[in-house]
Amino acid sequence: MKAAVIDQHGGPGSIRIDNNFPDPEPGAGDVIVKVGATSLNYHDIFTRKGMPGIKVPMPAIMGLDFAGEIVAVGSEVSDWRAGDRVLIDPVDRVGPGGLIGEMWHGGLAELCRVPSHHLVSLPDNVPYQHASCLATAYGTALRMMYTIGDVQKGEKVLILGASGGVGTCAVQLAKRVGCEVIACASNQSKLDRLAEIGADHLINYVEEDFMKAVWTKFGKPHRRRYDDGVDVVVNFTGGDTWVPGLRVLHRGGRVLTCGATAGYDPAEDLRFIWSYELKVLGANGWMREDLTTLIEMLGDGSLKPIIDTTLPLEEVNEAFRLLEDRVVFGKVVLTP
Repeated sequence: MKAAVIDQHGGPGSIRIDNNFPDPEPGAGDVIVKVGATSLNYHDIFTRKGMPGIKVPMPAIMGLDFAGEIVAVGSEVSDWRAGDRVLIDPVDRVGPGGLIGEMWHGGLAELCRVPSHHLVSLPDNVPYQHASCLATAYGTALRMMYTIGDVQKGEKVLILGASGGVGTCAVQLAKRVGCEVIACASNQSKLDRLAEIGADHLINYVEEDFMKAVWTKFGKPHRRRYDDGVDVVVNFTGGDTWVPGLRVLHRGGRVLTCGATAGYDPAEDLRFIWSYELKVLGANGWMREDLTTLIEMLGDGSLKPIIDTTLPLEEVNEAFRLLEDRVVFGKVVLTP
């Protein structure tokens, strides 16, 4: 089969296409999935580069998030059959652990062996390209915004990193429950597209200080009052945005975070947390029921995956470059 393979950790351009990688064989509890589409995440970049303390078996086929059709089943698989359309939950929730696409071969190939407990049924009205966006980015966004963050109608929600996979989903989820959304992005083209998916206010953080822009629009928060500023800041970038993000929240406001793409060890200012009684809430991934909810949202049209680019598997290094250089709006998808 054709597969995108790494033989060791490396930088841009280090993924090779192998047109004769051995076809997978199903174990007793496995299925073989013919991959329909795979979307990329920053986690795939981290896997390619290598992460401290995580030893990835080589050669490795990355790709956490993918969907496709079952073409073969193992001898002990009774709930699934060839022809079933499925989304893969890459997290091993009952087995020995390890992510598919990291510790086990993933979706950047024509075929993938998947233990059957990773499978989620996919209805006919959800395209593979849309389904491939769900688990890591959209599942994380759903848990962060609804389960952990409990965003409510009428709340002002500032979303940093709004133009990526998690960000574009967070914008849609906030608007779905009636929030007023302030979206930050690095250029006018991305801001225009954020407006198209529902963002009410737009900030180009390259051209203006987002903290001062929020103060100008909504007032500078005061520690003795509960007005001015915003109710929620969605900040999974970290880095230099962390403290300014705290400073736009009114007393009792909350920060929602699910990552640290711009730096995990930012400067901190505890004075704002205790004096404004702020809540810092972390969300770690998703649960299986989150994926079911997302599939239902796609089916009824209340959520639409935002896909910037779809490329053939042969252009995998270009797909990684687009994501790594942050020039995409939404998701990058690869098809075999």
